[in-house]
Order: sequence, then structure tokens, then C-alpha cells
Amino acid sequence: MNADKKVAFYTLGCKLNFSETSTIARSFVNEGFERVNFEEKADVYVINTCSVTDNADKRFKTIVRSALKKNDDAFLIAVGCYAQLKPEELASVDGVDLVLGATEKFNVTSYINDLTKNQVGEVHSCEISDADFYVGSYSIGDRTRAFLKVQDGCDYKCTYCTIPLARGISRSDTLENVLKNAKEISEKGIKEIVLTGVNIGDYGKGEFGNKKHEHTFLELVQALDKVDGIHRLRISSIEPNLLKDETIDFVANSETFVPHFHIPLQSGSDDLLKKMKRRYLRKVYTNRVTKIKEVMPNACIGVDVIVGFPGETDEHFLETYNYLNDMDISYLHVFTYSERPNTEAVLMECVVPKNVRAKRSKMLRGLSAKKRRAFYESQIGNTLTVLFESENKEGYIHGFTENYVKVKTPWNPELVNTLHKVTLTNIDEDGLVRFDFVKESVELS
Repeated sequence: MNADKKVAFYTLGCKLNFSETSTIARSFVNEGFERVNFEEKADVYVINTCSVTDNADKRFKTIVRSALKKNDDAFLIAVGCYAQLKPEELASVDGVDLVLGATEKFNVTSYINDLTKNQVGEVHSCEISDADFYVGSYSIGDRTRAFLKVQDGCDYKCTYCTIPLARGISRSDTLENVLKNAKEISEKGIKEIVLTGVNIGDYGKGEFGNKKHEHTFLELVQALDKVDGIHRLRISSIEPNLLKDETIDFVANSETFVPHFHIPLQSGSDDLLKKMKRRYLRKVYTNRVTKIKEVMPNACIGVDVIVGFPGETDEHFLETYNYLNDMDISYLHVFTYSERPNTEAVLMECVVPKNVRAKRSKMLRGLSAKKRRAFYESQIGNTLTVLFESENKEGYIHGFTENYVKVKTPWNPELVNTLHKVTLTNIDEDGLVRFDFVKESVELS
């Protein structure tokens, strides 16, 4: 029925959104649509939205305008977190035809019998309490790595966060299904899988649609380690209180799991961690980093941190800055606090002025650059394995080592999606690392 119809996708936000976009895209292809790039003319444009920052909300309108420039008759669909939180707001944007909430986004093709543009955007959204079932997904395509979703939703009540409102309760894929998806990915010749979810350390909860579960995150990691054909497994963001010593030890001894952790801190001040309703204090975070470095001295550790949370004084900020400066970490993801409706933090006093937030953010971004440089320098002379990416970037091919050092070498199409042993030699002026192949390194099987 949809022969010759074209669909294009734009994804805002996190790796989880990318994996879900891929699953939604496959459902369109199964209905006879041809998937094209968002830059091309299409009959349907699907925008997968994010609600984590103000910026993502504003970008939505720009993306809608750019789609309509390519085809002003195109049918425009909004899905994702912002579509769940503010469906009416998105539906009122000129040109938007359909807005689908958290439970409907995976059934999008059943809502589009007719691609005639609507006068007003049609909304199908649910009470977030209905988002209690699990849809597994993974993303593949132009990448040398795949994002494999293992968990969705969150039971935590962090005072700045809308994700529980947008994605519902914590729930997990069955172990059987995760392993099936991992096997499918490996059979497509993809070398690296990144595990993703909203709160992946909570894996297991909700495996049966209730709070009962048979499996833990450690058991998930142990089972995936045995899947044939996967060269690399990477754990994306995991809460410090849920990253257990047993998991760290297992990764240290695994041939497949790589020595790279991304662990949200949010603040180096215990006062602020309590106000944020995080489930750990600074000491727990310190213990995690110490443990990782003890068993994996070359591990890469990334950190999420929020600046400008209500009540963050100069002293609090310096506490965070100095703590991170002293820690053996590799890079930061810095988020400038932005007020989100229906969160506890939006009602808190002692609001930090926007210009102060911006200044603090700039300081931490500077610290991140310094930390990344120091980490890269510490790896010079080491022999590591690089997985090469598929893009030609100004005459160079880029790749990542297992511990997430970004390298470059002159473009060679034969290197795409191959793994090679290399010795890191020096840091280029653009901050990326150059290397020598080890003994005319052949691709590692």
C-alpha cells in the first residue's frame, strides 16, 4: 500500500532514543516505506523528541520547519519524551499532524492510514502509568556499533528530572530477548554493542511486567559475554549505587566488555546530592572510581555533572570542581540546570542566575578538555585495539580504542568496521591521537 512512499527520521537526545528510532523505522520498512535521509524529500517525517534540556524543545520547531521546506505536503509525526510530556504543545506547532505518547510510538504505522495533512495535530497519548509494558529495540544502520536497549523507565525521584514522567516505571527486557537481539546484531557483522536504557543498573526489575525478577544486571552482563560473534560490549551510563564491585571485577576479566564506564555524579557536594534526591553520597562515587582504577588502571571513566542547580553556592560549585579535578576521571558531560515543569526542583528557592550557570558550565567544560588530554597522554605508548568508523572526515578515518581514546589516520576504505592492534604515538593538534599499526596489523577476527 505504501510502495514509493518515503519516510525520514530525526532523533533528538540520548542513545536510547536512537535505538528506538531504529525499531520504529523498521516498522515503516515492513509496511513498504523506503527510508531516506532527513535531508531528502520524504512523504513522512518522524521526529523523536527529548525533554532533558530546554534546547531540545526549541530545536523541535526548527526541525519541523526544515522538513516542511523539503516537502510542505509531508505528514509530520512527533514521538518520544517531549511528545509524552507536552503533547498539546507539539500538536499546536504549525505543520505537525500526529503526536504519539509513550505507549503509542511503537504502533505508529497503525495511525497513518491516510497521509493527508491535518488542520490541527492529532494527539494519541496515554497516562504515563499505562507505560508499563516493555518494547525491546536496537539501532543499526550506518554505524559500526549498535545501541541495544535492555531497560526502560525509572523508579528514581531525582528532583530535577522529568524522565519518569516521560517514560514511566522501571521495566526490563527478558534476558532471552536481549540475547536474541544481541545475536541478530552480531550476525549483521556489527563489531560493537553499547548497552542502553534509562537506568540500566536497575536491569531485571519488571521482567514480568511487575516488580518480580529473575535476573540482575550482573547476570545480564555475564550472559552477554557468552554470545558468539560480538567483539566488543560497552556499558553506557550506569548509576554509581548500582555499579557493583562484582560487575567491575567481571568487566576487568572479560575479553568482550571494554574498560569504559560512564557514571553520573551530578554534584560533588553531599548537600546538593541530597537536594537532588540522588541515591548515593560522594563517598560511594569515590569508591567506585577507586575500585575501577585498581583493577583496570587504563579504564576510561566519563562523568555527568549538573551546574546551577537551585541552591548551588560558589562554595558548592568549587567543591564539585575541586573534587573532579582531583579524581582520576577521563572526561565530563556537563549539563547546565534548566527548569522543568512538574519537578520538585522548579519550586526550590535560591535560583542560580543564568549567567552564573553559564560561567560554571564553561569552567567545567575547560576541566573536561584538560582531563581528556591528560587521559590521552597517559595512553601514549600503549598497544590497544581500534575499531574504525565508516565516515571519511576531511581525508581521515577515525576510530575508538577499547578504552575510548579517539584516533585518526589517513582515509582508507578498507579499514571501515575493522579491528586492528595499534600503538598510540602522539596527540595531533586537533586533540585526536595518531598511532602505528602493530606489525602490519591484519584485521582481528
